Amino acid sequence: MSSAIFKHLSTLKKCLFPLFEVRKYDSRSLSYILENHDISLNEAYLRTKQKYETKKLPLDVNPKAVFACNELDLKEVKVYGFDYDYTLAVYKPSMDLLLYDLGKDCLVSKFKYPKSIAEMKYLPNFAIRGLHYDIEKGLLMKLDSFLQIQLGTVYRGLTPISDSEVLKLYKNKTIPLAYVENQGKNSQYFSSKMIQLADLFSVPEMCLLCNVAEYFERHNIDYHPEILFRDVKTSVGSSHPIMHKIVQKDVAQYLESNPGIREWFQKLRKADKKLFLVTNSPYQFVNTGMQLMVGKDWEDFFDVIIVKARKPLFFTDESRPLRIYDKNLDTHLWDKVTHLHKGVIYYEGTVSQLQDLTGWTGGEVLYFGDHPYSDLADVTLEHGWRTGAIIQELTHEINTLNKESFKKNCNWLQMLTQLIEECQDIDEPGAKDTLEKWMIERDVLRQDIKNIFNEQFGSVFRTYHNPTYFSRRLFRFADIYTSSITNLLHHSVDHVFYPRRGVMPHEYSSYFV
Repeated sequence: MSSAIFKHLSTLKKCLFPLFEVRKYDSRSLSYILENHDISLNEAYLRTKQKYETKKLPLDVNPKAVFACNELDLKEVKVYGFDYDYTLAVYKPSMDLLLYDLGKDCLVSKFKYPKSIAEMKYLPNFAIRGLHYDIEKGLLMKLDSFLQIQLGTVYRGLTPISDSEVLKLYKNKTIPLAYVENQGKNSQYFSSKMIQLADLFSVPEMCLLCNVAEYFERHNIDYHPEILFRDVKTSVGSSHPIMHKIVQKDVAQYLESNPGIREWFQKLRKADKKLFLVTNSPYQFVNTGMQLMVGKDWEDFFDVIIVKARKPLFFTDESRPLRIYDKNLDTHLWDKVTHLHKGVIYYEGTVSQLQDLTGWTGGEVLYFGDHPYSDLADVTLEHGWRTGAIIQELTHEINTLNKESFKKNCNWLQMLTQLIEECQDIDEPGAKDTLEKWMIERDVLRQDIKNIFNEQFGSVFRTYHNPTYFSRRLFRFADIYTSSITNLLHHSVDHVFYPRRGVMPHEYSSYFV
């Protein structure tokens, strides 16, 4: 429960009754006061509403801020590492459409899916990052940090599944951990019954998956959900080399210029920081994008460049040798790598080799990526690196949070929820009907707050009550997170990021007085 709610309860009690001395008695709840001071539920509601209308709205959040999950002192950071896709490279919506169309074409041409599927359009606002797909049941859904299904966000194809059907299928709102999590350190992709689609490349993949499932459902075509999932994933994945070539021919059509990167790199080099790049993308693709964003001399900023790293295997494999990539021949060489040289492009390898050959270890390394698992988890848990997550959705989410109508709805939702909680045991005529009306109003508010982010699935970061499962992993594996890598340009290389102290439920009474 947030500090805003605790503060609200104090103001709510002041609003509802003039007998302030009741605050001396911790055991006396609002329900006790209502029962003993002849204040009706309707009057309590009206006075709460009046208080809400005069309640000061929260200040706006800066969309370009850097948010800390863990204290991070940049003075201790000597080495800055980067992923490329969706970290340094910011793609336009045309990239999603390209991946969707390429995957769709592959399904029809290679896997012989019905030709009518080729007519299905991309739905850019259907899915969000961080959703889970039940491979066995063919359902796309959103889970919270407690592995609870957010009812109202479960879809078969493009069709929402009723709450009663969801409970019938799963017997419970909470999904067992073994059903969700991959088991074992090196287990990959399909070892659990659910897969989380946690990077932005997966958004067009989710749309294609649901479009095809909807087609099958509407045409009464029998299909196996797991086979469909694998075919779609293979189709989109195998389309990446084609995508790379298309983007290289007209990079400005697909990639934002992302101004500020060069200036930040210059700032880091001036402060004598080391820079490295570890990406899964091929060199020619990265080179085209970096020339657009940074300049033709972009390689000069980096001490080490590794392409086709095959993350997360780069962070988990124990033996996979680094190889030298020949830019002129567009191939990798067989020479044994015993030293890392600036200006040389490397291929594959492991994080252990990178650390052994550079001496860069532990908290002196700060690595930025967009994927909380394949980019950040292992380097945090196994190697002690500091980590930064680049979450582009923050811009949309924060702009939504800053809307006056959203702030008002959130204030009223908190105050109404507190009123319901405190009055639910009141014994007076008509109390049950009154509380039921309040609950209906509360449900409408919750739905409105969800839909303003995304009509199907709501916010990337929270369900109705709790952080999403995606947020849980993000907050666990990222020391800091922000919407764009260039937001770091606003901070000095000696800046300290401090996490905000939140109020825990058991701290209520100490903050209430």
